[in-house]
Amino acid sequence: MIEIKDLTKRYGSFTAVDSLTMDIAKGTVFGFVGPNGAGKSTTMSILATLLAPTSGSAKVGGFEVTEHPGDVRRLIGYMPDFFGVYDNFKTTEYLDFYGASYGLSRAERKKIIPQLLELVNLSDKAEFYVDSLSRGMKQRLCLARCLVHEPELLILDEPASGMDPRARIEMREILKELKLMGKTIIISSHILPELAEMVDEIGVIEQGRLIAKGRVSDIQQGMRANRVLHIRLLEREDEALAMLAEEPYVSMSYLDEQGIHLHFGGTDADQAALLGRLIGHGYRVVSYSEAQTNLEDVFMEITKGAKLS
Repeated sequence: MIEIKDLTKRYGSFTAVDSLTMDIAKGTVFGFVGPNGAGKSTTMSILATLLAPTSGSAKVGGFEVTEHPGDVRRLIGYMPDFFGVYDNFKTTEYLDFYGASYGLSRAERKKIIPQLLELVNLSDKAEFYVDSLSRGMKQRLCLARCLVHEPELLILDEPASGMDPRARIEMREILKELKLMGKTIIISSHILPELAEMVDEIGVIEQGRLIAKGRVSDIQQGMRANRVLHIRLLEREDEALAMLAEEPYVSMSYLDEQGIHLHFGGTDADQAALLGRLIGHGYRVVSYSEAQTNLEDVFMEITKGAKLS
């Protein structure tokens, strides 16, 4: 669905996007992760035909964004991180305006607007003026506007920004529904645990460069050389800690009220062998587990030391 090759955007001496290359398959929900200023919004704006790249290419649905912007715009629904709404419109009038802008007939607009309001849980606000809606409701209305022409690709830049916890949950459920509908979605977010529940793949961008891309589970698996083991013993924990500190795959170990914690660099077989040695030395193991990495752990680990010249 998306093909990006050597995409670069410069503003004078500043490089916002630096030789970015990646593909996103049709039907994928892709999470774009990176700190502020990393190049996420710039890349999304180029895909939405709002910015021209300095060099390189980007294609959406086979159409090059600079050569066929009209074809690209028919395929996409774009929700920027800051969006405008027309406060003096009612919600139905707002969607009707955009439907007409996309060339939908009056009959088509009359049919699709109630469906969109139901999708984003705003059916009871159909006759409310936009300026009376909460921020979360306005963001859901903006999402409905992105869908009015039934696009194949959604580009959502920080769609949950500024929302309260309840509004974020509502947005997350809507995005899950869109995923089930087969939409291709690019979504950037700093709310990483919630993003992990929705996406098929993530791409981590730092200073304009893509430094990791793949399924969350695959990237987590690749990080397992830095796994952390939690061990609880019935007794003799200080003695066991001294023994474990001498193990070849243990880089750091410490003891607290929750038990023994090890930074372990071995394989699954090495981990199993370590448990066997503990038991063989007469230690009574109450629990032996590996800490699960979440998307925040992934992000912090792979961006560590990623300052690029």
